Amino acid sequence: MTDPYRQFVRPLIFSGLKLDPESLHGTVIATLAWLGQPIPANGLGKTWAEQRQRWLRQQLCCEHPRLRQTCWGLTFANPLGLAAGFDKDGEAALAWPLMGFGFAELGTVTRLAQPGNPKPRLFRLVEDNAALNRMGFNNQGAAALAQRLATHWPDQRPAIPVGINLGKSKLTELADAAADYRFSFQQLYPYGDYFVVNVSSPNTSGLRSLQATDQLAPILAALQQENTAAKPLLVKIAPDLAWADIDAVVDLAQAHGLAGIIATNTTIAREGLKTQVLPQTGNPIDQEAGGISGAPLRQRSTAVIHHIYHRTQGTLPIVGVGGIFTAEDAWEKITAGATLLQVYTGWIYEGPWMVKRLLKGLLAKLDEHQLSDLSEAVGLSHR
Repeated sequence: MTDPYRQFVRPLIFSGLKLDPESLHGTVIATLAWLGQPIPANGLGKTWAEQRQRWLRQQLCCEHPRLRQTCWGLTFANPLGLAAGFDKDGEAALAWPLMGFGFAELGTVTRLAQPGNPKPRLFRLVEDNAALNRMGFNNQGAAALAQRLATHWPDQRPAIPVGINLGKSKLTELADAAADYRFSFQQLYPYGDYFVVNVSSPNTSGLRSLQATDQLAPILAALQQENTAAKPLLVKIAPDLAWADIDAVVDLAQAHGLAGIIATNTTIAREGLKTQVLPQTGNPIDQEAGGISGAPLRQRSTAVIHHIYHRTQGTLPIVGVGGIFTAEDAWEKITAGATLLQVYTGWIYEGPWMVKRLLKGLLAKLDEHQLSDLSEAVGLSHR
């Protein structure tokens, strides 16, 4: 399969031109927003839009019933989703089905619109197939996202399940976090198929302290009180938690009737990196704030998935994220216990043809292990 991204685009953006990653990201979002525009009712624009979207589906999508997953009463055509952080404001929400994803998670969104941390705040660690970000939940706010999604699909649900990732506003005191999350949840409730409580980003001061059970419990209780339609509510955890702390969050999630765990967010660990000095700043990597995503996170996130699955005996669905670049990476997380998967950094490095390539690889894995569908592979390494 010809992959123009690998042949032409990746060499350009990862070259010595020192193109700003955040500016490029903005260009990608704008392009995807254009690609996902609703097809006009008639005229030449309708024909062109139909042809463009048909071509994208042919190039980038892989549909097969053996890849289908059912979770929380939702049907996922395939297990591979877009992780939160890429489309914070839902600008490209209509394009993600065209990219082959089985679901997409928008956000992180906060109650208050906020600019995020000072720039530069997004960096590539090319030697490590990784990224370092300290964005700081830059977004237009929950009300703006609700307004955008209301115009995206006024009459019918999107083609794939859409999750919404909720964070705490920087200006909100930790003691008022529950009310802050509740506001965003209320604003966006009609538009999300599932919701995620993000208390694990390292880029908002004090946020990770909300993973402590005495601080997380009031947030979960407040949201479940508002959850009148019993929509799936998940919590996203950091990879850097000790095993006992992970167990405490899992126990709390079960006590509050959460639908699952997303494992994991970015890491603040710096061990084992080939990149010792951040080229864009000239500073030692261990002096640079922010979370690292991509290949360095792969092993730890898979270990966390394995641990949660073992502790819950597979009763609490897990969304695995961190360091997925290939079908082998995806298979390791599924067999460790992940029902669904998410990608971000891998998609940046591997490009839009990655999804189809990875899904075809999963079909080959099913054949290799003589399994009829993907649900049989979940937690396979425990059996």
